[in-house]
Amino acid sequence: MFSTPYIAGKAIDIPASALTDVLNPANQRPFAKVFMAQEQHMRAAIDAADAAKASWAATPPSERERILHRAADGLESAKQEIVDLLIEEGGSTFGKAMFEVPFPTNMVHSIAGEARRIQGEVFSSDGPGLFSMAIRRPLGVVAGISPFNFPVILSLKKVAFALAAGNTFVLKPSEETSLLGLKLAEVFERAGVPAGVFNVVPGDGPAMARVIFDDPRVKLVTFTGSTAVGRIIATECAKRGKRVVLEMGGKSPVIVLKDADIDYAVDTACFGIFIHQGQICMAGSRIIVEAPVYEEFLKRFAAKAQTMKVGDPRDPHTVIGPLIRSTQCPMIDGKVKAAVAAGARLLTGGTYEGNFYHPTVLADVTPEMAVFRDELFGPVAAVSKAKDAEHALALANTSVYGLSSAVLTNDLQLAMRFAMELEAGMVHLNGPTIHDEATVPFGGVKDSGSGREGGRWSMDEMTEVKWVTIQMGRHPYPF
Repeated sequence: MFSTPYIAGKAIDIPASALTDVLNPANQRPFAKVFMAQEQHMRAAIDAADAAKASWAATPPSERERILHRAADGLESAKQEIVDLLIEEGGSTFGKAMFEVPFPTNMVHSIAGEARRIQGEVFSSDGPGLFSMAIRRPLGVVAGISPFNFPVILSLKKVAFALAAGNTFVLKPSEETSLLGLKLAEVFERAGVPAGVFNVVPGDGPAMARVIFDDPRVKLVTFTGSTAVGRIIATECAKRGKRVVLEMGGKSPVIVLKDADIDYAVDTACFGIFIHQGQICMAGSRIIVEAPVYEEFLKRFAAKAQTMKVGDPRDPHTVIGPLIRSTQCPMIDGKVKAAVAAGARLLTGGTYEGNFYHPTVLADVTPEMAVFRDELFGPVAAVSKAKDAEHALALANTSVYGLSSAVLTNDLQLAMRFAMELEAGMVHLNGPTIHDEATVPFGGVKDSGSGREGGRWSMDEMTEVKWVTIQMGRHPYPF
């Protein structure tokens, strides 16, 4: 297993004494070692990507497609290794880890086909004898910064689309899941990706980002992570004229209207906030329930939350595993206690041991409370009462975020109104806030990001448009 930066087709040689321990978030014990790169390693990775960009852009789409299909097959072959790393390094529960391998395998197979579907356009021109068209060309070097929570899916979504479009790529994985980023390098190497086309450089985020920002050869930075960091990236890239795709934070609402199936709404809401301990940008952390069914929903929702097993992430029955770092539980607990002091009802949870925060349900949450406004990245459901559907819509839109949303109702008219008026990049009617597919325009509005990932939207982001004209015959000039 690679434990050092993967640059120009090989893991670089580093003395064993320079490696640092990787801690298991469940027990805080070291289980592996990794090297955190220095700025010169990121520069070397960009050098390698730049040197490989012309030959990779000239590689026939059919060959890029074949390599990506082999990479997808390689992910399937490495399934158990990846599952183990997701649990040991990323704090995933067994169930979440088992999900995070088949999904990207299928996703990369789908993305492989995009290499053949890079489309241009032909225009009607007013110029006599003028043939006018737009073509798409690769950007060149693309850099991606991926998060810890779904490190395989969210890294591969960036890497595979970039490679399919003919770009070379430098991945800076999260410091908490560096080994998973390096495992992807192994998979792509075995798939036959040429040296320099895909490079992985784990390291300190700000230090690595400075190199990426300052190098004019990096044409696009694609990022998934917090809104605070995303704003810095957007600002620094804007100063230098770099393109960005940002998928940032969220405080996604789950809206339960009075005609909804309550048991189904409870199941949907529980999945949306408690999978992976709520450490998902799409987590349905704000639950807005119409008044006539509010108390009944609360009773059933809290009862289900109390049944969720907390503990060993390797146990297939565990739902709530560890949070990624030791600072999370105290921060979350402070905001839960502040909400209770401000008038919220604590129905269950509100306690923690080590890195394990128990599934928590807060009722009577108002927009003034931090648990309503702030992305906690933990298993805390903030439930608010809406007087009616109009009030529910207003509460849902009372947020600086706008990533995902869910509406539980059997009223088609209301469902479509919410779909049109919710301030979110994604609206799921009678489904959870957490959903993704390789071919859809995934992304948010407001403080949740800009740009879209998935299908032709990613291919548009990963290429540049060039206008080309061909003059047939002689162009008439006025002088």
